[in-house]
Amino acid sequence: MAKEFKFPDVGEGIHEGTIVKWHFKEGDAVKADQTIVEVETDKAVVELPSPNTGTILKINHTVGQVIKVGEVLVVIGESGEKIDSIPTLKTITEKNVVENNQIERQHSKSVSEITLPSSSSHVPIATPSTRKLARELGVDLSLVKGSGPGGRITDDDVRTAKPSNQVQQSISSPALAPQKSTPSPMVVNSEEGDQRIPLTGIRKVIAQRMTYSKTHIPHACGMDFVDVTRLVAVREKEKSSLAARGVKLTYLPFVIKACTVALRKYPSFNAHFDSEKNELIAKKAFNIGIAVDTPDGLIVPVIKNVEKKSIMDIASEIENLAALARERKLKLEDLKDATFTITNIGSVGGMFSTPIINPPEVAIMGIHRIRDMPMVFNGRIEARKVMGVSLCFDHRVVDGALATEFMNVVKQHLEDPDLLLVEMV
Repeated sequence: MAKEFKFPDVGEGIHEGTIVKWHFKEGDAVKADQTIVEVETDKAVVELPSPNTGTILKINHTVGQVIKVGEVLVVIGESGEKIDSIPTLKTITEKNVVENNQIERQHSKSVSEITLPSSSSHVPIATPSTRKLARELGVDLSLVKGSGPGGRITDDDVRTAKPSNQVQQSISSPALAPQKSTPSPMVVNSEEGDQRIPLTGIRKVIAQRMTYSKTHIPHACGMDFVDVTRLVAVREKEKSSLAARGVKLTYLPFVIKACTVALRKYPSFNAHFDSEKNELIAKKAFNIGIAVDTPDGLIVPVIKNVEKKSIMDIASEIENLAALARERKLKLEDLKDATFTITNIGSVGGMFSTPIINPPEVAIMGIHRIRDMPMVFNGRIEARKVMGVSLCFDHRVVDGALATEFMNVVKQHLEDPDLLLVEMV
């Protein structure tokens, strides 16, 4: 008997996704638990396994289409079975055209990547990787005729297409072209007048979560300078030996370890707050979320059980997770169960910030660029390596004095990194 396989609730507030790749076609035999389709959500690309063994009787969505939770992805049954009662392939309506244009604009967040909207009614159907290639080459997908199945635009179609003049002009301007690792604010074509650009994808989720956080959590924030002169020396000494083993050593692993010491001493920071029950849930594991800036928005992968890992282990995991985040290849489990978050603004600049708490967590720490500053050291004014640190916390759960004590522990272990060897693995 034919069975409908619907796009399941994959959790973490995900309501829709975009079809990236089908691993089977209609008429193919499939076994239970084989991956049949890849769907890109606002958090990651998820592989969906077949719920049962049978034959693919009907595929209800094409690559590039948006599917909502509960909609039928595919129908699986016995070979030759009639499925007259099953809904036919979803028709692309005017609403789909608008949604696709919105997605295209949202994915184009910098001058060097922007794909300008077209008045053409052609709906560009392409995988996320092909869309990325189009942005890099300055090609307007709405003007490209796809040669793939169902009119899908392929990488070759993009490479042979002519770049948009306006986009090409923006790309060739060295004064405006940002670094690839640092997305710029969205840029629009002012010659066309005011434009409405809806928030979609990751940006939409960030807007919802940050609005909830700021309207439901009474934020308070403490700031301090940390003299990391010795830490800089330790990192400089050890980074080449780790590089020889294929690991890039940054300052973030040391910050994570210092925070873990403080989280152990002050467990109310390593907790979730259940506002409905008015209860604090102290977490046993120490799982640190690290905010990663990607071209599509901020993504926070999670390093699990940091208390059991070495500096080198953490450095390696940071590099791996950050790369997966930028490629949108993270698994959902990589994004879950954080107990405390660290956002590294230092790679961009600034001295202090007031980052927004990621609920239901209790606090978030921002670390900033290390710079030379005059400091009093051993009774003398010297040029020292100094980093700004910000700790924003939920004032319902902890008070300023406790937050300051927490930050003092972090500061102590960053200023004297030898303590990390004494107190941690």
